[in-house]
Amino acid sequence: MGAFSSKSTPLVASSSISKPTSQTLTFPKSFNGLRLPRVAHSVSLSRGAHSRRSFLVKASVDELPLVGNVAPDFEAEAVFDQEFIKVKLSEYIGKKYVILFFYPLDFTFVCPTEITAFSDRHAEFEELNTEILGVSVDSVFSHLAWVQTDRKSGGLGDLNYPLISDVTKSISKSYDVLIPDQGIALRGLFIIDKEGVIQHSTINNLAIGRSVDETKRTLQALQYVQDNPDEVCPAGWKPGRNP
Repeated sequence: MGAFSSKSTPLVASSSISKPTSQTLTFPKSFNGLRLPRVAHSVSLSRGAHSRRSFLVKASVDELPLVGNVAPDFEAEAVFDQEFIKVKLSEYIGKKYVILFFYPLDFTFVCPTEITAFSDRHAEFEELNTEILGVSVDSVFSHLAWVQTDRKSGGLGDLNYPLISDVTKSISKSYDVLIPDQGIALRGLFIIDKEGVIQHSTINNLAIGRSVDETKRTLQALQYVQDNPDEVCPAGWKPGRNP
């Protein structure tokens, strides 16, 4: 299955991000602010053409954090446009950024506020060449029933991105968000770049919802830094605006 776009909008190319004039900090060419993926148990990671620095990874692969490493691939059933489909994460590599977010359960209270908020602003993420994928341990039948229920009745209504079924809990385990004794996922959110590398993660406890605004800001900061490898983004950075 290829990369998704909304039902009415075709796949779009990555939009350019305007260069701020006063919010970014310029560093020597030996600096690179993005940690590269793990490639072995103990290796020196080259920083590429923009850098002569390297970092020695001393921990075993299993002990390394997800951020900076290749996102665990998966293929799973999902619901999109009220149909059952297959989603394979690796099919986005080279095409799109991905926001992968986990939520505990269908037909709950905080979850629909997050899911519908991302759906309502899906076009903004499309402009940033980014797809959104939601994941829970519910079945595709539960997902389908939820999207077929209108919002006034506690449902989601139609969504602009897929809801993935992780009934085996294997995806939640691989992203280290599963609560084993409850069998549900914490509110984990991961930004995965076009090379398939996790560049950002945040995990909230069950009662705390996430911010679409902050997710978008972080994505824009990531894209800016990748387009400008000798710069970093300070706290509160926004494209084209002073902090």
